Amino acid sequence: MTAKELIELWVARLEAERQRIIDAGQDVACTATEGRLVQSIGGLHLYEFLVPPGISLSVDLPLSIVTSDEMDQTEGIVLRQKGSALLVQVIDSLGTSTPSVTLIPDQAGLLSTSVIRLKEMAAKTDAQSLGLSERVVPWLAAPEDAPKMPSSASSVLTTLWSEDQAQRRHKLASLAMELIRANKRILLISPDHEESDDIVGMIARTMKAGGLNYKTWLSRYEMPMTSQSHGIDLHELGFEAQMHQFYARSQTEKASLRRKYERFRELAPFLAGKAQKQKDLDEVRLLEWRLVTQLRDVQAKLAEVGATLAEYENLTLFQRLTMQAVGKNVESLTQYRTLYQQQIDGLNQELDLAKGRIRQLVPEAAVPRELRQEAEDLKEAVTKLGGTKKIRELLAAEADPNRQAFIQNRRLVAATPVRVASDPLFNRVRFDVLIADEAPRIGAASLLAASGLARERIIMSGDLREIAAAGCWAAHDASVQAGG
Repeated sequence: MTAKELIELWVARLEAERQRIIDAGQDVACTATEGRLVQSIGGLHLYEFLVPPGISLSVDLPLSIVTSDEMDQTEGIVLRQKGSALLVQVIDSLGTSTPSVTLIPDQAGLLSTSVIRLKEMAAKTDAQSLGLSERVVPWLAAPEDAPKMPSSASSVLTTLWSEDQAQRRHKLASLAMELIRANKRILLISPDHEESDDIVGMIARTMKAGGLNYKTWLSRYEMPMTSQSHGIDLHELGFEAQMHQFYARSQTEKASLRRKYERFRELAPFLAGKAQKQKDLDEVRLLEWRLVTQLRDVQAKLAEVGATLAEYENLTLFQRLTMQAVGKNVESLTQYRTLYQQQIDGLNQELDLAKGRIRQLVPEAAVPRELRQEAEDLKEAVTKLGGTKKIRELLAAEADPNRQAFIQNRRLVAATPVRVASDPLFNRVRFDVLIADEAPRIGAASLLAASGLARERIIMSGDLREIAAAGCWAAHDASVQAGG
């Protein structure tokens, strides 16, 4: 059996199960009581409710939540159910407590979403290669033969089968750290949120011991249920918490940028006026220099004429005749002296005007010392950011941070398989490696969907005895559950 054939088989099973749920009317509303807020992180809220006996809601099942007055409605996702205690991730706050709410499950919708993902995976072979998915087909197509297949390791498919969970996870943590060091992007799936919290804590502890900053590289999608795991604070590893922190920081940076931009715009006309005055000042100073140069030349000529006239009476006849031959005599020299003096007087008048204009322009062109450095810093900041046009674009951009871009900056993203199969975000991102923790307890459809997101390698880990016990890979229709 090929991967495409197996996908088509599970599509048919999920569609049949969806229709059975609709026909049987299984998505029945129930009343949950004693709701209390456990914690709020970013835009998500964790609530615990009590549900009536006999109500069983699967992990990652989407819910519509209607308040008791039926005036408000929000959406949520089941994270865990222990007895009558139900833990739900809610989009909108319901307050610190709520006496009762109505929960409306949507198993049919969840199955429909998984079907769409698998159909897209089978149809768009150019965008989502089935190469790696083919490697898991022998396990999923013939689970009854799985116990006969030993653990294996290759560059494409690695299996870690052991009855000792602690040993398995220690190996997975070491592998994850090696892959992170190799700059690989990893998708880690575990069958439920408790298992996901536990393995993330172990990997974080291993990375910490290995000198790696796990807070930078790890992300638990969307929020952990437990606060501590293996001595690690998981709250700061939650995707929602990281996004909230990033959003807050980006908003702070954006506010700072806006202040700088507005201050730059405020100073721009002032500095432009100062720059124009400085230009005028430079031009007048250049004129002053030219006038001074001319004045010195004329003064030198006047001094030469004066010296010649003073010595004229003492010149020999031959010298006088020589000078007269070139037009120099007492009369002409006297005329030159008068002309040079007139030129000097005129230049001095122009110089006085120039100096007066300079005295006027100096304070007009001067930029206060405290503003000079500020203006230079602002100009440098604006230039680095690409100019005022680019800044306007940044300020006009959507306030919401880009979830896709953010998740792609994480080296390891841990999630449950049903969330990976149903959340649209995972349809837009790809990973180098897929690690399936406790793989025998992960539904075949969800495992197939997750395998389509890996480009280089798949690592499956678990206890082979659980393949038959869990029945998640079984061929009969009775094994089909919400999310596959």
